[in-house]
Amino acid sequence: MREMRYEAPKTLETALALLSGANGRARILAGGTDLLIGMRAGRVEPELLVDVKGIPEMTSIVAENGGFRFGAAVTGMELLEHEAFAKAWPGVIDGVKLIGSIQVKGRATVGGNLCNASPAADSVPALIAAGASVSIMGPNGKREARVEDVATGPGQTALARDEIITSFILPRRPPHSGDAYLRFTPRTEMDIAVVGAGVNLTLDESGVCTQARVSLGAVAARALLVPEAAAALIGTRVEAAALERLAAAASAACRPIDDKRGTIEFRIKVAGVLARRAAEIALARAKGKI
Repeated sequence: MREMRYEAPKTLETALALLSGANGRARILAGGTDLLIGMRAGRVEPELLVDVKGIPEMTSIVAENGGFRFGAAVTGMELLEHEAFAKAWPGVIDGVKLIGSIQVKGRATVGGNLCNASPAADSVPALIAAGASVSIMGPNGKREARVEDVATGPGQTALARDEIITSFILPRRPPHSGDAYLRFTPRTEMDIAVVGAGVNLTLDESGVCTQARVSLGAVAARALLVPEAAAALIGTRVEAAALERLAAAASAACRPIDDKRGTIEFRIKVAGVLARRAAEIALARAKGKI
């Protein structure tokens, strides 16, 4: 077995120096729920593990500029149990709730869920719909990116090998806003999404939708932002006709594969159905009904 080194830095600067010095042979350990499985199976053989759970910026949840910033090493359970965040972003919580069992959520991180770059990751469409961005640190300094721009394909991201996502930024929510995430799986628990759909919308005082974002998961090589589906809602009261247009636009955006878990035709149909249902839940939340 190849010798492996383990480091647990306490600062971002130290973590970045370790990554830069490893020449691409290092992996970041946050929750480890995907990484350790890959290592045990022999698919991943890092020479260096950089454990980031001891870095304060990466393990905190703070209110910022009317919104929230939470570290990339915050666990799913920590986010679920943060009352203010859960109240502000119930759709993001919908997605985080679906990241494995309670035991897995106690270790797994949203940062890992994003950087693992699975097209079926549950938290990612919810974050995309929310308009979330990430803060990234590397040798050349700090930059920000939209969540939808991080994954470039299955298991691949836009991050350089010595860059690290440090935190997620959720914007200030306007009044009368609501979001929701739904997925379809053969089993109700501990399964991987065959299709996922996230919707985030804002209403004006008269009930007309003024802003919307729609995202789909597991229907393409990465989670998709679907502006055409959002456009179907904006300027409407999110009534039946608008929801039909939303569903049609969501289905039209799909570029799925056939596999043992679902056919192309099935995924395309279900994407429209789930997007519509998620929009109905988001609407009810925006109106304070649920």
